[in-house]
Amino acid sequence: MKKIQLLLLLCLVTGLTFAQGGSKQLQLEEVVGGAFMARNIFGVTPIPEDGEHYSQMNRERTQIIKYSFKTGQQVEVLFDTETARECPFRRIDSYSYSPDGTKLLIATNTKPIYRHSYTAEHYIYSLKRNMDGAINNVVQRLSEGGPQQSPVFSPDGQQVAFVRDNNIYLVKLLYGNSESQVTDDGRRNEIINGIPDWVYEEEFSFDRALEFSADSKMLAYIRFDEREVPAYTFQLFAGEAPTYEEYKAYPGAYTYKYPKTGQKNSKVTVHTFDIKTRVTRQVQVPVDSDGYIPRIRFTKDPDKLAIVTLNRHQNRMDIYMADPRSTLCRLALREESDTYISEDALDAIRFYEENFSLLSERDGYNHLYWYDLSGRLVKQVTSGEFEVKEFLGYDTKEGSFYYTSNEESPLRKAVYKTDKKGKTVKLSANAGTNSALFSTDMKYYLNRYTNLDTPVIITLNDNTGKTLVTLEDNAALREKLSQYALPRREFFTFTTGEGVELNGWIMKPADFDATKRYPVLMYQYSGPESQMVTDSFSVSWETFMASQGYIVACVDPRGTGGRGAAFAKCTYLHLGVKEAHDQVEAALYLGTLPYVDKDRIGIWGWSYGGYMVLMSMSEGTPVFKAGVAVAAVTDWHYYDTAYGERYMLTYGENAEGYDGSSAFTRAANLSGKLLLVHGMADDNVHFQNCAEYAEHLVQLGKQFDMQVYTNRDHGIRGGNTTLHLYTKLTNFFKENL
Repeated sequence: MKKIQLLLLLCLVTGLTFAQGGSKQLQLEEVVGGAFMARNIFGVTPIPEDGEHYSQMNRERTQIIKYSFKTGQQVEVLFDTETARECPFRRIDSYSYSPDGTKLLIATNTKPIYRHSYTAEHYIYSLKRNMDGAINNVVQRLSEGGPQQSPVFSPDGQQVAFVRDNNIYLVKLLYGNSESQVTDDGRRNEIINGIPDWVYEEEFSFDRALEFSADSKMLAYIRFDEREVPAYTFQLFAGEAPTYEEYKAYPGAYTYKYPKTGQKNSKVTVHTFDIKTRVTRQVQVPVDSDGYIPRIRFTKDPDKLAIVTLNRHQNRMDIYMADPRSTLCRLALREESDTYISEDALDAIRFYEENFSLLSERDGYNHLYWYDLSGRLVKQVTSGEFEVKEFLGYDTKEGSFYYTSNEESPLRKAVYKTDKKGKTVKLSANAGTNSALFSTDMKYYLNRYTNLDTPVIITLNDNTGKTLVTLEDNAALREKLSQYALPRREFFTFTTGEGVELNGWIMKPADFDATKRYPVLMYQYSGPESQMVTDSFSVSWETFMASQGYIVACVDPRGTGGRGAAFAKCTYLHLGVKEAHDQVEAALYLGTLPYVDKDRIGIWGWSYGGYMVLMSMSEGTPVFKAGVAVAAVTDWHYYDTAYGERYMLTYGENAEGYDGSSAFTRAANLSGKLLLVHGMADDNVHFQNCAEYAEHLVQLGKQFDMQVYTNRDHGIRGGNTTLHLYTKLTNFFKENL
């Protein structure tokens, strides 16, 4: 759930620092319609086995172009839909390389399923050159049997495995793209092979559970048996943008397996498939019957398959090394927590020739650890009262580690390098928020930088941090923004009545007059380990509201990230309680400022942020005059197992926590005007949350407003929907604040 914050800010990130003081006023249609969308550099892919180059699609998505990491200049066009022979498509949706960089796997006609998953038609294109240096230039369809999911190349580039209709298929490129079926028991809402079920995809953030061994002789995959998982069904209507003609007379329905807290999860097993003998084996993973297997990875040793397991409480993570043929498993590492192990730790587990990496909070802060394949700790790479945010990679030649951390400030992120002797150097030059994408040999990286006053700047750097070239500065957009009277964000801190110091930002109207009193609109997300108060730039709906005469503020309460495990995990077993109290404290603090009208304070949020609106407006302190809860969880009984139980366990184990964390149990205290907003086809936070809570308010005699969006999912987008939504929010706060 926490990643939804990326969708909700409408962070239309832009170019360089701009001069403020223009007279033009922001228009809502401009902000939500992307008028301030920056020129960005999307889809940068380092080319395998080639540390000097990366590739990127052109803006028309008709070409794949090769660029130099050193100069940023175009080197050649690798693929062009207009000139490729036997190419039946004119638009590239996405692409990937074979591990040796000699082939492209190109996706088109993509159809999204959930947050990460999709089906697409895939095509093979060889980049190998003939004796005369020419490329064959022929496009080949991967499969004639229908669209595919989650295809993956073998390490030698001669095979591709993929999933169709919950079964795994294997294509051998050297044999005329001959296709064979690996599994045959896949059935919708019953058995899934090689791709995750809904809850794994959403809460463990991956869309493929299928891997080749290093020698390309074996496949390993996770099998999900979801037959005993309860199903959830929501209605679909004809609607508009798009229109479903088949539902013109009678609504349709979509049914899928969704395990809510306390309910049964999929039964998961790991299997291997010997490509030569076609023998399938079940690996003897000692996972709990109700536990999770969120990752499998073959190491560089083809006889070592790494399997990551979590118990259902998610406070114990084991990494096993399995023999894919004997199926025996040996425990390499056990990581335990008094609370829970963060889902983000999974992506930091990377395997190299003799070692693997791990991010752990065992000393109170998220730090990087280095192990050999037997599970022996080689060294703790980072330490101190700061958090490593991402592990970026390991230079096998130099023995250096690259990562981002917030060592400078919980609000900032910088790129660092620690060499084999333990010497650490900060590579990013500018204070703010930096992110990095490295070349395959860790020699170069692409850096995205922003701070409170500086929209994104994209540069190419070498691994000493030296800037080689600026790829994007958005000068035209900087000039455009200088014509507007834009509000500016400022950081602030305050201490609550319980002695907790909280970080926030505040945005005042461009024509701010300290002798006046302004209404306040508070925005927040507040979910576990999330951060909304960061040193980064955005032009968002909140910016628009500040331009309309509101003071807009955002505070990260207890339970959020960037400040160590104790701060983030103090809400364990009692979600929503401390966070809501801190939002109330923030409103009370803002009400003491001489330019704030304490009787006109509103609050809004989306997803977990919507839940927080309900909890804060019902906390018992009537400080909020109005609030908007979009796509809000209202009770943890309604949410999924992997997320809900990570922080709350089950109701049988934590009844008091569930009751105290429910918006229902405190609804009688609801104070202020409330607008509930929800999409009826939300597969993540079900409309059930809104419908049941609304009925509860009705029976309590509590008046409220409600906006329902037909056929819309958790992001509530499509056609005119986004503009309608933010117009609704704007009018609601103007009428009630």
